[in-house]
Amino acid sequence: MRTILLVEDDPLQAFVRMSALEKRFKSVRRVADASEALCLIEQTAFADELGLVIAGNHLPGLGGPAFVAELLTQMPQVGVLVLGNATESAGDYVHERVRFLGRSGGTEEMLKAADEMVHADDQKVA
Repeated sequence: MRTILLVEDDPLQAFVRMSALEKRFKSVRRVADASEALCLIEQTAFADELGLVIAGNHLPGLGGPAFVAELLTQMPQVGVLVLGNATESAGDYVHERVRFLGRSGGTEEMLKAADEMVHADDQKVA
């Protein structure tokens, strides 16, 4: 199983999302912001195991579409699941490796999307 990276600055949201993700996936790691995520993917051992990035709503500093664009520049093969906020729309994230869930999406919808994205990558490898 590949590692899922949760990028979430809100401690409560991070706790809820990590708890749900860890029940479904073997390897989940959390960082609090985009700069931490970008530094982490520069580590070859981590980057080699990375299967999906889930980006939470309100990332400080480099966030939203700019973070996703930079991430995909460095790792174009990784899937990104964006958990949007009220000011974002799916049109802000136009890339074949990106999936956008609007603000109304709950934990189950996040898990289902993550599952689909991780398994889609597994099928491409097979």
